[in-house]
Amino acid sequence: MDFAFMKETFLSLLSGVPLTLNLAFTSVAFGTVFAMILALMRLSGVSVLAAVAQAYVFVFRGTPLLVQIFLIYYGLGQFRPALQEWGLWIFFREPYWCAVLALTLNTAAYASEIIRGGLQSVPHQQVEAARACGMSGFLLFRRIVFPIAVRQALPAYGSEIILMVKATSLASIITMMEVTGIAAKLISQTFRAVEIFVVAGLIYLIINFIITRIVMAIEWWLSPHLRRPPAVEPRLEAAHV
Repeated sequence: MDFAFMKETFLSLLSGVPLTLNLAFTSVAFGTVFAMILALMRLSGVSVLAAVAQAYVFVFRGTPLLVQIFLIYYGLGQFRPALQEWGLWIFFREPYWCAVLALTLNTAAYASEIIRGGLQSVPHQQVEAARACGMSGFLLFRRIVFPIAVRQALPAYGSEIILMVKATSLASIITMMEVTGIAAKLISQTFRAVEIFVVAGLIYLIINFIITRIVMAIEWWLSPHLRRPPAVEPRLEAAHV
């Protein structure tokens, strides 16, 4: 391996990191809002809403993300006159927004199940205890249900964020110059695929390592009851005796 070339490649691929992070976190932000709506639809008890949410999750979890990107970017382009008439072509003609839309719709399907599982994992006894203290409605959800659900869902949601960072590599097929897009361009110029993809994989590994540490720190902060109590020094024990 040519380490000097890999160093130059690393510096070149770093220029695609901002777009990679932009795609990932924008999609996760929008997807989280949509996922919460889907999860509440599933838990609403209204059969029509639950069926619509379940069908959505089934379709977007059961089809490849690559196909979804193609359908949004290339498929909707077949309806350009109608989209222009409705004023939507300004949105769908941009590869960036098509990629964000595809990633958002995909992550919302997975995240909705994670959120639903977190909400359903809240112990019934704690809800009853809160009601006995006079809490109800939004106050009960904000003070009891939501914090517990977040702690339960956070590890799985952290994995979903990591998957979305890796999924941004598919945006390169619709001309987005994120890390993988720049890597593909360099390969076409140098024909040195191994070194370039090794460096690209290293960049994704570093990004996901940082995300993993951030998620672990948030989980530690939200779980004070799981932290070990500080050890008591022998002198203090002797003093108490």
